Amino acid sequence: MKAVSHSKTPIASPIASTKVPARPELTPAEQVKYDELLKQVRTWTEIKVESAKASEKSGPITDDERLWLTRECLIRYLRATKWHEKESEKRLHDTLAWRREFGADELTAEYISPENETGKQMLLGYDTEGRPCHYLSPGRQNTEPSHRQVEHLVYMVDRVIDIMPPGQETLSLMINFKQSKSRKYTAPGLGLARECLNILQMHYPERLGRALIVNVPFMVWGFFKLITPFIDPRTREKLKFNEDMTQYVPSEQLWSEYQDQGKLDFDYDHAEYWPALSKMCEEKRKERKERWVAGGKQIGESEDYLWGGAEPSIGADALAPEDKKTETTPEDLKVAELKIEEAEVVKENTEATASTEAKTSA
Repeated sequence: MKAVSHSKTPIASPIASTKVPARPELTPAEQVKYDELLKQVRTWTEIKVESAKASEKSGPITDDERLWLTRECLIRYLRATKWHEKESEKRLHDTLAWRREFGADELTAEYISPENETGKQMLLGYDTEGRPCHYLSPGRQNTEPSHRQVEHLVYMVDRVIDIMPPGQETLSLMINFKQSKSRKYTAPGLGLARECLNILQMHYPERLGRALIVNVPFMVWGFFKLITPFIDPRTREKLKFNEDMTQYVPSEQLWSEYQDQGKLDFDYDHAEYWPALSKMCEEKRKERKERWVAGGKQIGESEDYLWGGAEPSIGADALAPEDKKTETTPEDLKVAELKIEEAEVVKENTEATASTEAKTSA
């Protein structure tokens, strides 16, 4: 298979034939839940950091935090909490407090740069549904376990979100456990792995589209077994091991070092790649902020609009819920919750039946 050479910079967009799936429409019951959550979040004036060691970071909500509270962001948290709007509101606030305490928005390319000098994390290409491919190459590890490794992961996940095409809100995690010739892979400590998993599950819910994993050695299988109890069951279903990954990523955007079926010949050069990634992400964030300001600086703005898609700003829908003609009542919320719970039960029963039939036929 002939490889396709590429420059030493990130790929700016998916191939032309890529189709980003349409987001599912909210049911009337889900819309009630969303409207109530939006109404509550729009009343926020302050983000309180509970941690004693970082309590000084409490303060008025910022424009960047208001921008982060998009329509789709609220829906992701609602889905993650099975449409419990009170729990979603708490988790949204907890994430913003965590970002302040962790310093997520203060991490710079210069500070993270030493962690990525060998290209052990890389954003390169897009899968068949327009998800950015986030490569993890443990065999390229160049630093000892530390808090900065956790910061490195957070920094890179935020950069993945920066380069998502309009309409896409999930990523493809590409993990290659192929060992380096110069350094033997050393599994991270269980504590570090659990911290990373907790951050991803609590503060980046509904962001993983797929995890494509190849060249898994025996010792790492054991490690996966150790951390599996800490992985959400829905997340486990997204893990694909040692498959032909061209089923999920176009061969021309699949890194040849990751799998032989890939045609993309890419040689990581930190001096070229890292500044290019930083510049591309900075430009996209700047454009996103400008669109948000132009749309009226609204909490609940459309991500499709913010990321440069065809969907317009929420416009007239930006009116505060209390200014609209209809008001969500406690009875509305109770009915909505019952309808969503009934739908979840039907879905679970359908999936269980399908699974049983598949096992029987096998």
